[in-house]
Amino acid sequence: MRYIKDFSHPQYKIGIYQWNGKYIIKFEAGGMYEQTYKVDETEITSLQELETILDEAFIEGISKRFEAMHKEMQDSLVRNGIIF
Repeated sequence: MRYIKDFSHPQYKIGIYQWNGKYIIKFEAGGMYEQTYKVDETEITSLQELETILDEAFIEGISKRFEAMHKEMQDSLVRNGIIF
């Protein structure tokens, strides 16, 4: 996997990679959770175009999924007596 660049964001680490004919957009939250999206290279004409995907509505969806991921993890830890 080849690193392309990072995007600055106040809440998430966002990295762009290239691998196997795809761009990979990786979101990291607090070092605990990740979301990864793959876009075929043939669908994107430039990195600027790839950046336009990262609009407010997309980031809002990312945030909701991170919140759900965190809740599911916490619920499981409590349910299984790992934390109280």
